[in-house]
Amino acid sequence: MSVTLIFGATGGIGAALAQRLAARGHRLVLAARDEGRLHALCAALDATPAPGDLLAPDTAAAAVARAVEAHGRVDHLVHAVGSILLKPAHRTTDADWDAVLALNLTSAFRVLRAGTERLQRQEGGGSLTFCSTAAAQAGLANHEAIAAAKGGLEAMVRSAAATYASRGVRVNAVAPGLVETPLAAAMTAPGPGRDASLRLHPLGRLGQPADIASALELLVENPWLTGQILAVDGGLSLKQQGR
Repeated sequence: MSVTLIFGATGGIGAALAQRLAARGHRLVLAARDEGRLHALCAALDATPAPGDLLAPDTAAAAVARAVEAHGRVDHLVHAVGSILLKPAHRTTDADWDAVLALNLTSAFRVLRAGTERLQRQEGGGSLTFCSTAAAQAGLANHEAIAAAKGGLEAMVRSAAATYASRGVRVNAVAPGLVETPLAAAMTAPGPGRDASLRLHPLGRLGQPADIASALELLVENPWLTGQILAVDGGLSLKQQGR
């Protein structure tokens, strides 16, 4: 039975993934900074809580240690953490830039570092799976900071996959289009913005948390996948390529 540690577990995508993996028999350790929501989710799924803020340098390593303490090992780590900043570069302040990089890239690197340090030493290795965005490849207006952060994450995933494959550790990511989660509520609310977003997705609808969670589940469980950035975006990336 696999032990899976999910960071950002109380978000729309993280919670959907936790529910799917619980149904498949994974023993879960769930990490998030909102302790009230975290403990409620853990109670519902019989999961182990690991509260903490990934903006703090030691949080990722502490969560890995919590998983090992509770279950003797950890097999999979998922980083379902991120933010949305829609501003052109000339309106993006240094504080905006620093915040986007810290939450989307630095926190991912801390999870990678803590996870690989543990997984490469245990029998059977394991996997790390991250959440990017279609904007990292598609070239969407007003996404400069988030595209840079998630583009860095994608490069990190490919490099780490090459580094750790021989040690039994797989590293992958999903790259979603716009998903209807609380984080994206301002963009998905009825109105011109939602209508414009719908036009960008050839399948004619926005993503649901379950769409992304099912792709994350595939990357977590398939032992023959590493170094992949899986576009789960309703065809948005194809449209940007002129197909």
